[in-house]
Amino acid sequence: MPQPALAYPLEGGCTCRHVRYRVLTPPLFVHCCHCRWCQRESGAAFALNAMIEADRVALMAGTTMAVHTPSDSGMGQSIVRCPHCHVAVWSHYAGAGPLMAFVRVGTLDMPDHLPPDIHIFTASKQPWVVLPPGTPSVAEYYEREALWPQDSLARRHVLLPRIQAYRVAAGLDTA
Repeated sequence: MPQPALAYPLEGGCTCRHVRYRVLTPPLFVHCCHCRWCQRESGAAFALNAMIEADRVALMAGTTMAVHTPSDSGMGQSIVRCPHCHVAVWSHYAGAGPLMAFVRVGTLDMPDHLPPDIHIFTASKQPWVVLPPGTPSVAEYYEREALWPQDSLARRHVLLPRIQAYRVAAGLDTA
């Protein structure tokens, strides 16, 4: 689903306003994840994350701290938080490490600008959550090539050699 035309950058931050950041360009894709891990970590029925190249998220004020937490993959994720109010502003999953950020849409000043492009892991969604018609949803995960816009696929293709080098250096893949 194409995202609405917005003026970028979009700004966001934590609750205490120590951390302020900008999303410089449209994200690659926005996931609304209904898996049990996201439910536990968010304390809510789902997590809404805008996937974007990490160098397109600019820290404008404050400092952050990264907290390594377990994940269903067994490789964990690094959740970037405000060191004062501890709000999670984005995370990095092991697959792409620090090269890809999953910005917590709820920390944007205007989160309504980034509705989900897809609902994932709906097999474990809360039964009282009603998914909107017209937004793709899948029981688990999906084939990116089938759903991502061509521009997002092209941006990922540019980043892929760096992701592959990171994975080899991190011991996640062999050369």
